[in-house]
Amino acid sequence: MKKWFLLACAIAAEVVATMALRASIDHSAWIALVVAGYLAAFTVLALALREHLPIGVAYGIWGATGVALTAVLGAAIFGEVLSPPAIAGLVLIIVGVVLVETGSRHGEAAS
Repeated sequence: MKKWFLLACAIAAEVVATMALRASIDHSAWIALVVAGYLAAFTVLALALREHLPIGVAYGIWGATGVALTAVLGAAIFGEVLSPPAIAGLVLIIVGVVLVETGSRHGEAAS
């Protein structure tokens, strides 16, 4: 359970850093949060991997969840447009991550 908590923290840090990156376009003071957030994201992701979370699963979930949350928050906070094709793409990303996770568990059970 600890590895999933660490992965969730890594995702949160990455999303915060990315939102700060977008905000830094208007106010350069956000750059400090960008650097701190990405540093925290990679550090906590490494800690999750040390807890024996498979890299494919960890990176897939981290990346896909980060993309989905960033797109939704970009629309909510910055008024960016989420078109129907973009929403369909986010759904496909999530389905892909579920398939990777399912395939990873199937592979672990076979070995």
